Amino acid sequence: MVEVILKQDIFRLGDRGDVVRVAPGYARNYLYPQRLAIPADKGSLKQLAAMKAAADREAVRVRGDAEKQLSALEGVVIRVVARASLNNQLYGSVSARDVAARLAEIGIEVDRRRIQLTAPIRILGDYDVPIHIYKELSSTIKVEVRAEGREDEPLTRSLQSAAELEFAPAPVDEESEDLEGEGLEAEGAESGEPGDAFEELAAPAYEGETFAE
Repeated sequence: MVEVILKQDIFRLGDRGDVVRVAPGYARNYLYPQRLAIPADKGSLKQLAAMKAAADREAVRVRGDAEKQLSALEGVVIRVVARASLNNQLYGSVSARDVAARLAEIGIEVDRRRIQLTAPIRILGDYDVPIHIYKELSSTIKVEVRAEGREDEPLTRSLQSAAELEFAPAPVDEESEDLEGEGLEAEGAESGEPGDAFEELAAPAYEGETFAE
């Protein structure tokens, strides 16, 4: 393990100015090239006080933005319409990218990695989905998943409770992003079989924070 000084807030790793221990490969291949951290050597440690002061000023601004977003998310209900079978099984899935895209359509920008779905939604229903905004600030929105062409029909089976889904903070492995099987038109969609993945729609990152997923 090596010690580094973070130059930006990194979700689930630390805040700007923190000295943290990370794997050498993670520092060498990701943190340093992305200018997210610098080695915690004698020279950089001397600059630590100034970096902490700058971080504190930035944190005030970021928290203000986060509190505004928290207010904007209060009571939000979004609807995602997708192809589904008559027994309410989706021909694909609804993922965090899809939720982020719908939020963007109503003017609320949320990084999809802050939408805490650990598994895509594959059944029609209403779901309470947690969103991590900033540090201890979190919110919950309602996501209505409905069948294409049958959006206003009553569901033929009981709605799946949000408690039946597992919610947790999004992973922080940036390199694994491209491996996610997400999206509204992803591989396997032509088969029309329930469970095929939908292609996810990207949403911009939350300003003021950097993530290392």
